[in-house]
Amino acid sequence: MIDLHCHLLPAVDDGAASLEEALSMVRAAVEDGTKHLVLTPHVQPGRYENTRASLVPHFEAFSAAVAEAGIPVGLSIAGEVRLGAEVLQLAASDNLPFLGRWQGKNVMLLELPHSHIPPGSDKLVKWLLDRNILPMIAHPERNKAVMDDLSKLHPFVEMGCLFQLTAMSVTADFGDSAHQRAHQILENNWATVIASDGHNLKHRPPFLSKAFRLVEKLYGRVEAQALFTLNPATIVDGV
Repeated sequence: MIDLHCHLLPAVDDGAASLEEALSMVRAAVEDGTKHLVLTPHVQPGRYENTRASLVPHFEAFSAAVAEAGIPVGLSIAGEVRLGAEVLQLAASDNLPFLGRWQGKNVMLLELPHSHIPPGSDKLVKWLLDRNILPMIAHPERNKAVMDDLSKLHPFVEMGCLFQLTAMSVTADFGDSAHQRAHQILENNWATVIASDGHNLKHRPPFLSKAFRLVEKLYGRVEAQALFTLNPATIVDGV
């Protein structure tokens, strides 16, 4: 399995706080069956001042530490970019961190505010698409507006956005509303990837196997392999 969204890079956001914690999380993810981790720290100017350029040195140091620890896992660096006007500036300065590529476009993990979908979000998405940047909407099932009304996602579906569900939402560990919406998104064939969004080992671990088994049971092995392995691999490999 490939985890396309996790917060394991230490001391850059609200994920792993130290190198020791980060290494423990990587070991746990590997034991759970993950072969490759895409580290996606928050990129949110005013709160998490991360950019593509600033994250690279942290990633290189962490990659060396993982290799020194002898943990058999692939690593790459991207970011979870909060929707906002600052995205325009980051794009202009070539400082957006991308997950990889999908059908010729650069894929960016785009986070909406948890409370709502801001007016004009569709215009920002179109602006990105016009610049060959394809948003992958992070954990849409946990957005309160989407919990209230699934049709709020229709504009993003129609524009061709990708969607990343959270493994714990799929398994009902993020509450009933997120669970219900996650499975509606799966039933509608809107989901592209299921990822952990792991932040720590206690409450939000970087685990995928439980969700994989459930998806395999409910939707079939082909679908499970697509969501947890094949689609993420396509993006990471830049196909």
